[in-house]
Amino acid sequence: MGTESLDGPALHAKGNPNTEPLRPLTDEGSNLEGVFGPSPSQTVGPYFHQGLADHFQGLRSAVGAQMVAPGSDVAGERLTLRGRVLDGDGQPIEDAMIEVWQPGADGTFSENSAAPFHGYGRGHTRSEGFVYTLQTVKPGAQGGQAPRLTVWLGMRGLLTHLITFIYFSDEDNSGDPLLALVPEARRQTLIARREDTPDGAVYHFDFRMQGDGETVFFDAY
Repeated sequence: MGTESLDGPALHAKGNPNTEPLRPLTDEGSNLEGVFGPSPSQTVGPYFHQGLADHFQGLRSAVGAQMVAPGSDVAGERLTLRGRVLDGDGQPIEDAMIEVWQPGADGTFSENSAAPFHGYGRGHTRSEGFVYTLQTVKPGAQGGQAPRLTVWLGMRGLLTHLITFIYFSDEDNSGDPLLALVPEARRQTLIARREDTPDGAVYHFDFRMQGDGETVFFDAY
């Protein structure tokens, strides 16, 4: 499994907490005063849990697979994104978590987490058939880019998460500057296939971690 290196300020972390100097203890016995920054991103250790902690130990998240509030009049075509996460042998991985961040149909990102559509969702492969499902609206184009989803993927066996992007088979992706950085033979690994059903548009996208058709992941830090 490899990653494609990208350049640009939007794709680099603003700081590395591993390089921060140790801080002296305060009078209260803590060295976590002020703005301390996040701990390193890990799916295993130092606070170990087998697989991912989401929905374990009584934890529940308000973020879910339904990215549009029921009954709302959010603009844009409604769609379902569905697929699996496959290992090098083509077998489904049963404890992966997928997070998606996207603009709305007008190509702008929401800054209101309480809005009927805020552009952020989370799915997992713990369902029947190890299939993740996300229900959202089709994103609009932004800044010369083709419509796309930004995806965070975490699973057991990864020391940190992976970043990739999902494009749509029924869109003109030829002028997208990010997709142009990917070798032409591998661009199809980033494109979700559309299926029109009586219940609306369904896009199918499998993440392939290794082997033939391995999904392109990006080094965004």
